[in-house]
Amino acid sequence: MSPSKSSTAPITFALIGAGGIAQSYAQAFDGHPDAQLTAVADVRLGAAQAMAERFKCPAFEGYKALLADGPAVDAVLICTPPDTHEEITTAFARRGVHVLCEKPFTITPASAKRMVIEARQAGVLLTMASKFRYVEDVIKAKSIVASGVLGEIVLFENAFTSRVDMSTRWNADPKVSGGGVLIDNGTHSVDLMRYFLGPLAEVHCVEGKRVQGLEVEDTVRVFVHSAAGVMGSVDLSWSLNKELDWFLNIYGSQGTLQVGWKQSKYRQAGRDWVVFGKGYDKTQAFRSQIGNFARAIQGTEPLLISWEDAIASVDAIAAAYQSLRESPWTGVKSRSPADMTRTPAPAGVGIDAQALGRVLDAGR
Repeated sequence: MSPSKSSTAPITFALIGAGGIAQSYAQAFDGHPDAQLTAVADVRLGAAQAMAERFKCPAFEGYKALLADGPAVDAVLICTPPDTHEEITTAFARRGVHVLCEKPFTITPASAKRMVIEARQAGVLLTMASKFRYVEDVIKAKSIVASGVLGEIVLFENAFTSRVDMSTRWNADPKVSGGGVLIDNGTHSVDLMRYFLGPLAEVHCVEGKRVQGLEVEDTVRVFVHSAAGVMGSVDLSWSLNKELDWFLNIYGSQGTLQVGWKQSKYRQAGRDWVVFGKGYDKTQAFRSQIGNFARAIQGTEPLLISWEDAIASVDAIAAAYQSLRESPWTGVKSRSPADMTRTPAPAGVGIDAQALGRVLDAGR
């Protein structure tokens, strides 16, 4: 199958994985003008059947059963744990099926490279699904930043923090997920930073206190420098909620911009805030993401997130984990009360009491 489809008929999709994130995609597929869900597969057949019933399409026990007995489809949407992404992507790419793969794209840079090579050799489209890039307010914010009204961009701030019990979820199993909150939520963060700031040059990551007893990090702070010298700061946590109204703050030499959960706004120095959006709309973001991929297959618009973006995201997260493991801290000396007691003066610097008395008398 070629990477573009001449017909503008809806692109047929199979959904691989019927877990939590797939439920959000189900809402996005409802009545979509450019995409039609025509098959669902999950290792839990009951979960696949429950979702398939909603769309009046067949269900399959795992992707291999779909490949063996399912209908022909134009594309697959992979919503399985990250450790399965390479295997499933390869299987469908070799059948000439386009692949939209949920973030994290995969666990390692080497795996990401193999996935892209498979897709390019097969002549199919492959990209990473990362919903925040499709939020209308994020796209509007990019245009505002690009217009120059904020001046030179100096600081980019992002926070994805919420209290979630991860003790029984695969996201906290490093063999399955590749890590903790850094790869899970941080994939969105580095993709957004690259969208606004361009290539990232260096990263430093600091882990917070683990409070959930997980094998993986549940709170981190990430510091980034872009290739253009802009500083970025990202807070990620499954264990605290910073109770922020925004998830993006962008500071320029002439103004500030906020993309919020319920409202987005900007202002230039000395002026009032200008509201430019109603905040994060999850269903809209998923629908736009599916639509962009479908229209890219039809050849009517380019992908918003390319395979180069997907690989860059994996590379940035890998660098952050390397920083987390290797970057040293500089210790701060801890002094006890005993350290504050008088110690003998070094030889040659003793105080001559008689000389001191003469100096004091002279000053009277």
